[in-house]
Amino acid sequence: MGHREDLLDGAVRCIYEKGYGRTTARDIVAASGTNLGSIGYHYGSTEALLNAALEKALEDWGRQLATALLATDAEGLHGLERFEAYWNSVIASLGAHRPAFMASFDAFVQMEHAPAVRAMISEGMRDARGMWASVFHGVDAAAEPQKAFQLGSFYQALISGVLTQWLIDPADAPSGHDLAEALRMVATSL
Repeated sequence: MGHREDLLDGAVRCIYEKGYGRTTARDIVAASGTNLGSIGYHYGSTEALLNAALEKALEDWGRQLATALLATDAEGLHGLERFEAYWNSVIASLGAHRPAFMASFDAFVQMEHAPAVRAMISEGMRDARGMWASVFHGVDAAAEPQKAFQLGSFYQALISGVLTQWLIDPADAPSGHDLAEALRMVATSL
């Protein structure tokens, strides 16, 4: 592994341990076993390296979540039962990757000053809409982009809210069953 990869891996570890805003160049070189000059040589700045590390951490979580969702047994389930089965996998993944989400919330503070972070998070949220519509409803985002956008936006908002609650107090975050029951109540009251 070269210095570039060592730096990236060290920065990811630092983000998980200290957060985006509190990680310094010295922290990264200590975690990566490199030197301060290598950050400028390979990434141009500590901020660029932290942005790359945040992107890597979130991409890694996305792959692990996709694997967990593919392993979820939802065969023969439809509607809210399908939602509940998948939601429990999402909640388990949030719990297993809490440091990555703490880092991403820390990075939201940086968005005003880092257009690259804003663009990365915006693109990730846009891409996630299609995935959520596919997972929860079997909608093909390429074939039905408007439907995927609408359904995916609902789940994106739901997940953002639960994620915030999960980060504040995991014991108080709603389960898949809680959310499915709430959706049943809303559906029957309309």
